[in-house]
Amino acid sequence: MVAISDLKKISEYEWEIPQSFRADMRVPVRFFVTRDLLEQALRDASLEQAVNAATLPGLVGHVTVMPDMHQGYGFPIGGVAATRYPQGVISPGAIGYDINCGVRLLGSQIEAEAAKPRLDVLATALNKYCPSGVGQGGALKLTERELDAICVEGAEWAKKRGYASDADLRRTEEGGRLEGADPAKVSPRAKQRGRPQIGTLGAGNHFIEVDVVEEIFDEEAAQVMGLHAGHLALQIHCGSRGFGHQICSDYVRAFQGAVKRYGIQLPDRELVCAPLDSPEGQDYLAAMRCAANYAFANRQLLAHWARQAFEETLAGGVKNWHLHQIYDIAHNMGKVEEHVVDGKKLKVCVHRKGATRAFGPGFPGLPAEYQKIGQPVLVPGSMGTASWVLVGTEGSMQRSFGSTCHGAGRTMSRSQAKKQIWGEDLRKELEGEGIHIRTGSLAGLAEEAPAAYKDVDAVVETVTGAGIARKVARLVPLVVVKG
Repeated sequence: MVAISDLKKISEYEWEIPQSFRADMRVPVRFFVTRDLLEQALRDASLEQAVNAATLPGLVGHVTVMPDMHQGYGFPIGGVAATRYPQGVISPGAIGYDINCGVRLLGSQIEAEAAKPRLDVLATALNKYCPSGVGQGGALKLTERELDAICVEGAEWAKKRGYASDADLRRTEEGGRLEGADPAKVSPRAKQRGRPQIGTLGAGNHFIEVDVVEEIFDEEAAQVMGLHAGHLALQIHCGSRGFGHQICSDYVRAFQGAVKRYGIQLPDRELVCAPLDSPEGQDYLAAMRCAANYAFANRQLLAHWARQAFEETLAGGVKNWHLHQIYDIAHNMGKVEEHVVDGKKLKVCVHRKGATRAFGPGFPGLPAEYQKIGQPVLVPGSMGTASWVLVGTEGSMQRSFGSTCHGAGRTMSRSQAKKQIWGEDLRKELEGEGIHIRTGSLAGLAEEAPAAYKDVDAVVETVTGAGIARKVARLVPLVVVKG
């Protein structure tokens, strides 16, 4: 067990478990947390999981954990680890089951006060156009050949069919497409699950949310993004659905044999991995990129249909109902990137699980308009609480492999939340606060209650205080659609 006494305090926002803590650790572990958030983290196994993660072969720098950390499958949610490419390993558990679960933010010129009388109708329209729920299928019926095309083309597939604009793709991480995807490395079972689910929201913590921009903290960055106080914005939070989950399951199973073949010793079998340059590692990378591209296309389709809901509800009643893309980011991904480690530029595979890329100003992969301000970072809260728009910084490039937090982070398991919170009572409470709720499951609503999560404002104060992100705007919800 890890105790606070085992940690070295670096600053008010940063702590370290030294490599000497355990003989099998290959690198130290750094936590971006306040004392209060650290004490919350000690209630589950996330710190022990971070120590276990520090034993993975080929690690460089240190394992980094964000303030929204909580216990995950083998590797803590909120964790970041970089392995040397191609000699290091890749671990599906350090990327996550919902590959490229991510957030898309759309901005508008719509004044919230003008739209207020139509918000309930808008909630119903969003719920109609954007299917949600466990196993829920979508409006598009794909052939296997079309699914393979989505695996390779990502959001570009949606653009070719009129569901996306050039601006949408330009303002999506990696342009909405990872190179190197190979549908041949995806199992028939994963394709069977993925074909009917494209263009759907799913369940769990996935949502579509209409927000109002409550406060601007960086006027220059907000102007570049097109965020204005008092105006509506739309968030879409979802990933690769059953497609990505099955890919992760398939390779976790396959890697159980790979660790034996390559003589890899691990303290937790949930951290199973394979060398990046092995056939197994290359196969997983190719399949993971298929799931990532599927998720980019999925959020793009949902954005298209959300725009239809806005047009149907608001056209003729408000001025300029159009939604423009601000950014789309991933937070369960393995990415081959270059970073400076101990003064040397290295090519590494950065595992981000429940953590988001937060590249600073000047990164060549960013759209031209974001070169000066840095990459937009989207940090959703839990319905009923605020969400945040941040930007990446030079500090994140130097200290966290260009990464920062991805949300509030759970303090209560889903089963605990359902025992302690009654879904109908929660809906009434949220609606009493003026939030229009659409959900297919009151039990699912209870699982995602604000009380089950950390204080997102405290999480954001931590990463901005640590210098690995900068505040741009705070959003508060008006409409929430959940599966």
